[in-house]
Amino acid sequence: MEYQAIDLQTGYQVFHYGPVHGTNNIGEFLAIVHALALCWQKGLHNKTIYSDSYNAILWVSKRKCKTALERTPQTEQLFQIIARAENWLNTHNYRNPIIKWETKKWGEVPADFGRK
Repeated sequence: MEYQAIDLQTGYQVFHYGPVHGTNNIGEFLAIVHALALCWQKGLHNKTIYSDSYNAILWVSKRKCKTALERTPQTEQLFQIIARAENWLNTHNYRNPIIKWETKKWGEVPADFGRK
């Protein structure tokens, strides 16, 4: 699993994380939280964030990553990052719109590494 954010206006890679052992939904969840935290830090409270994962958007709205990934020594570091992300969500009242990327209408989301 790995994730990145791409600025849709410039095509610039804003951040990248991974690869690590995990799931696509965890990557989508962490990418959204990472984008929210970066927007918060830069005062971009109205910047829209897109994701093509209904699950990740739901998890962010509920402020809880509901993954079924097994917690093992191999995934422990990832679970610590998830806990940090959940903590951030529970301590910040972000205002950024999080929109489902409509792949059928708009094509593949630019942050998806072109692997689908």
